[in-house]
Amino acid sequence: RAGYLSPEVVFVDGTHIKANANLKKRVKKEIPVAAKRYQEQLDAEIEADRAAHGKKPLKKKDDDDGSTPARQKTVTKSTTDPDSGVFQKGEHRKCFAYEAHTVCDRRGYVLETEVTPGNVHDSVAFDPLYDEVCRNYPEHKTVVADSAYKTPWICKRIFGSGRVLSTCYTRPKTKENGHPWWMYVYDEYFDDVICPEYRALHYSTTNREGYREYKSRAYLCKSCPTRGICTESSRCEKTVMRHIWQDYVEMAEHVRYMPVYKELYRLRKEKIERVFADAKEKHGMRYTQYRGL
Repeated sequence: RAGYLSPEVVFVDGTHIKANANLKKRVKKEIPVAAKRYQEQLDAEIEADRAAHGKKPLKKKDDDDGSTPARQKTVTKSTTDPDSGVFQKGEHRKCFAYEAHTVCDRRGYVLETEVTPGNVHDSVAFDPLYDEVCRNYPEHKTVVADSAYKTPWICKRIFGSGRVLSTCYTRPKTKENGHPWWMYVYDEYFDDVICPEYRALHYSTTNREGYREYKSRAYLCKSCPTRGICTESSRCEKTVMRHIWQDYVEMAEHVRYMPVYKELYRLRKEKIERVFADAKEKHGMRYTQYRGL
């Protein structure tokens, strides 16, 4: 009410806080794999995409109807502080930690925060955090975040709501010594992917993860002069994947080149990172003093 906040642009990131727990006191536990929050929406759009391409609906998994238990995964749990999670990044030593996912404005005021175990990815914790931002600060127009948040769902959610995601370049995970990713061009009109040798890879299917698969013709790839740096498939077949929400990711890429959003991303390290630096250097939040979330 006093006018201190400036929430038209919000900055999002997470920082780890070391837990008060010994790494040696740990056990392995089986826990169910949590369903993605947007899974129902993704499934509906996958089925619609398959129907538009003349494909049959995907068969339901065994655990969808409750006939078998949900999928499990093995995680490392601390016996001292079970709420924390194992964290290791770069040159940091492995430890039990929490992560504070935080949103601030351009003046450095913390608007929202969500604390999770240290092994929860930034993109997973984004939804509950962003729900609060949308509820309390609906006037925000731009979200500035690093590459961890540049996922199809987050891009769709922000751009789909009429707002803008300002993010950075992400290095593509492509085959070493292979063709660069940008040499495979998506042809929107024909719904094909054009390879570096100007051959069309045609739509094959849409898988459960929401990716459309575009496959080449084996008889064309057999005589291709650059097949060795394109694919090592024994069937002489190249597959290119494209998410059904990829258009929103490409919108984030286009935004990245606009001067106004370039400048906002440059400010990210001066805003949200300063919040974390102050919390740890001035307010003792480098380590937790107590145990439990």
